[in-house]
Amino acid sequence: MAYVNRTNAESGVNLLALRSHNAALVLDLLRTAGEGGISRLELAERTGLTPQAVSKITARLRADGLAAEAGRRASTGGKPRTVLRLVPEAGHAVGLHLDRDEVTAVLCDLTGAVVAERRVPLDLGAGADAVVESAAGEVEVLLAGAGVSVLGVGVALPGPLDHARGVLHRVTGFPEWDGFPLRDALAGRLGVPVVVDKDTNAAALGIAVVGSGSGSGRGRGSGAGASGGVSAGSSGVADSLGTPGPSNPLASFAYLHLGTGLGAGLVIGGGVHRGARTGAGEFGHQVIQLDGPPCGCGNRGCIEALCLAAVDRGAVGEAARVLGVGAANLVGLLDIDLVLLGGRTVAAHEEAFVRGVGAVLEERARLEGVDDGAIPVRVAPGGARGVAEGAAQLLLAPLFGRGED
Repeated sequence: MAYVNRTNAESGVNLLALRSHNAALVLDLLRTAGEGGISRLELAERTGLTPQAVSKITARLRADGLAAEAGRRASTGGKPRTVLRLVPEAGHAVGLHLDRDEVTAVLCDLTGAVVAERRVPLDLGAGADAVVESAAGEVEVLLAGAGVSVLGVGVALPGPLDHARGVLHRVTGFPEWDGFPLRDALAGRLGVPVVVDKDTNAAALGIAVVGSGSGSGRGRGSGAGASGGVSAGSSGVADSLGTPGPSNPLASFAYLHLGTGLGAGLVIGGGVHRGARTGAGEFGHQVIQLDGPPCGCGNRGCIEALCLAAVDRGAVGEAARVLGVGAANLVGLLDIDLVLLGGRTVAAHEEAFVRGVGAVLEERARLEGVDDGAIPVRVAPGGARGVAEGAAQLLLAPLFGRGED
């Protein structure tokens, strides 16, 4: 992947940034074109770059092993056009989802397709050293079975945390993590780049990037497929949600994750919104009942506490309505176009949560006299490993101009 940081002693910083940006544009079009590929002429037309610039960029990408010929396509005049495609196996990234009681690790290729997967129990309260060692061990086992090198490791876990520095704050229920430099600790243990983000942000990123039409819904490799073993399968994220754009829901949506806790990942204008201090999305800790039950964050009546208490009592319909109240507040504040629901608690009662949250949004829309009705509520793509896949995108997305450097 040397092209990303390629330097030229006689080039200015702006030119270097421009080259990286243009290469990312081309790479992203190769990614979304899928195995059928795309011609250089189409690349020039869709990027606005000159044909000469596209030829230079694609030559670099081919030399780096990132692009290859995918055959020839008939043209309206002259000789057939050579079609290029992305080489998925040219790079990989690991995504780690550190939940409160388990860790999920996935190995993804450049398209986001999952090549291998592991899931084992984890005690997030066992102490920093034990958790870091357990996480690193899962990465090592995953890579040993796949026999590939990686761009790095993306780590997603409950917040709050400082995404820019990779430092944890007071993770709800685990105050002992406050101030721990997880990024540096894990990078030092593994010897590869590490990016840390909240689980909800990672999941939202995965939906926004892979759901934009990579067409990579395929898996490679083989494995046991059992918990604790290595398995293979398709990405599970790219689906019929469509391509982000000004009129497409994927350009503006909220991903609400209800599992062992509750949080939100926000995508505004096609990009993940983290806020000035990367703390946006602490959705579960908005107070909606002043005299409500105590929450692990120290407040009372938080949506998280109310939802989880209702689920524990078997009152799933009540939990869905409470979640709907929070979702309606979010829709009113941000004017988003789509609400996606995920997390193991939602997965266990998908229909009930979609119906309950949708009913609250429909009632709010009716009271406000919204002409086109309530925004849609759907179950998020990705399933149980959606957060881990999104964590891998913390490393992959910047290569395609869809994330951060």
